Amino acid sequence: MLPLLIALQFLTSLPIRLPAMPEPGQQGRSLLYYPVVGLLLGALLCLAAFVLDGAPPLLQAALLLTLWVALTGALHLDGLADSADAWLGGFGDRERTLQIMKDPRSGPVAVVVLVLLLLLKFSALLALLQAQQYSALLLAPVLGRATLPALFLLTPYVRPNGLGHALAANLPHGEARGVLALVAVGCLLFGSSGLIALSLAAVTFMLARRAMLRRLGGTTGDTAGALLELVECTVLVGLALQL
Repeated sequence: MLPLLIALQFLTSLPIRLPAMPEPGQQGRSLLYYPVVGLLLGALLCLAAFVLDGAPPLLQAALLLTLWVALTGALHLDGLADSADAWLGGFGDRERTLQIMKDPRSGPVAVVVLVLLLLLKFSALLALLQAQQYSALLLAPVLGRATLPALFLLTPYVRPNGLGHALAANLPHGEARGVLALVAVGCLLFGSSGLIALSLAAVTFMLARRAMLRRLGGTTGDTAGALLELVECTVLVGLALQL
C-alpha cells in the first residue's frame, strides 16, 4: 500500500508518514491511486456537506471550498498560478515560459486567475448544494486527479529533473489505462451527471494538453496542477449549469 500512501502524502495535507524513502517504481505506481485519493477527498466533502446541512447556503459553500483547499494544501492552485504567469509572460516562447514557471513569486495575472477560479468554484458549489446535487462533490475531485495519470501517460514530461519526472518515467502504462477505464465506468454509474462530468473533463483535458504541446512540447508539474484545477472547475460549473 506504499504507492497509495505516497499519493496521499503528495496530493493532500493529511498527516501521512512514509515508512521509507520511496523508490522510483513506487512513485510511478502512486499515480494509479490518484483517483482513489480524489474519491477520499470527495467523500470527506460529502460528509462535511452533511454536517453543514441547514447552515446558510453561502456560508456552507464557502466552508466547503475552504475545506477543499485546506485538504489539498493549495498544491494545484500554486501550479495554476505559476502556469498563468508563465503563459502570459512567456510571449509564446518555450524557454521563457519554463523559466517563469520556476519563479516562486506570483504576478497580477496569477492572482486574477486564482480569484476567478475560486469564484467560479464557489458559485457552482452554491448552486449544486442548493439543488442537493452532492454527486458533483465526488465527480470533480476524482476526475481532476484521474487526468494526471492520463496526462503523464500521453504527454512527454519536459523537465528532466522536475518533480514529476520520476512519476512519468515509472508509470505502468497498462495498469494506468485500466484505472482510467474504471474511472470512466464509475462516472457513468451516476447517470447523466456522470456522463456530463466525464465529457467535460475529457474536453478540458484535450484542450489543455494541446496548449501544453504547442507551447512546451509536453507537460510540467505546474501545468499538470493547472490541468487538475481546470478540470475540477469545469466539472463543477458544467454540472451547475445543467441544473
